[in-house]
Amino acid sequence: MSASLEGKVALVAGATRGAGRGIAVELGAAGATVYVTGRTTRARRSEYDRPETIEDTADLVTEAGGRGIAVPTDHLDPAQVRALVDRIAEERGRLDVLVNDIWGGEKLFEWDAPLWEHDLDNGLRLLRLAVETHAVTSHHALPLLLRRPGGLVVEVTDGTADYNAGTYRVNFFYDLAKASVLRMAFALGHELGPRGATAVALTPGWMRSEIMLEGFGVREDNWRDALEQVPHFAISETPRYVGRAVAALAADPDVARFNGRSLSSGGLAREYGFTDLDGSRPDAWRYLVEVQDAGKPADTTGYR
Repeated sequence: MSASLEGKVALVAGATRGAGRGIAVELGAAGATVYVTGRTTRARRSEYDRPETIEDTADLVTEAGGRGIAVPTDHLDPAQVRALVDRIAEERGRLDVLVNDIWGGEKLFEWDAPLWEHDLDNGLRLLRLAVETHAVTSHHALPLLLRRPGGLVVEVTDGTADYNAGTYRVNFFYDLAKASVLRMAFALGHELGPRGATAVALTPGWMRSEIMLEGFGVREDNWRDALEQVPHFAISETPRYVGRAVAALAADPDVARFNGRSLSSGGLAREYGFTDLDGSRPDAWRYLVEVQDAGKPADTTGYR
């Protein structure tokens, strides 16, 4: 996929860490200029209080072969988002790929807490971060993306439409947030398709993000040590896997066939033939249904 996106401009909103960082780096590896946004910089941390920064992500994009440009942005602030898009328009005159990966909710939801017992302020804050930010960003960025035909919008969520339709996800607020992002892609597909652009929802599988690895007390180089405590973690994937999915979509001249649809990293790996960094091809959502949720012992044979 080297240089397949040369000359293309992407905005990855929410690229400080996790899927956003993996997506930004893989778009860079394909030759794109990538604007990466988030609230944590080398000068100031967000309430996450984690070490990853948007400058680090931009450097990784450039090292991968693209051009990374870090722009500190709070996507709940329409003025900041408008200024971001104005800058991209002034500097590049185009936007080919918009990735809405803003989340920020790890510290705001309570596992399995019913609505009436969940902290209301935290739940509403989660919805603002996970849903409102996407709407604000699309509102300001889509006119620039629509200047040229063939633009792509990727709404990053957790879970496919089929899986989430029949599965309760964590709690009321988390479930609602992830379902809303899926529906955003569907709605945008109707609005963008007739105007020459494509919108999709995309979910990674069980992703080995920085936060996930830290929570299990492992690193990327020894992640399998976590399998003793969480055997089904064997199906997990790196953030670069979903990044390769986005890069493949962005380079596909026939990407409009996916307009409005819900996609997964594992499903697109079969479609396009890419692999994760270790050469495997995990298909987490099929595994979750057929193995984990079915109560079977952990066994990734035939799933990666």
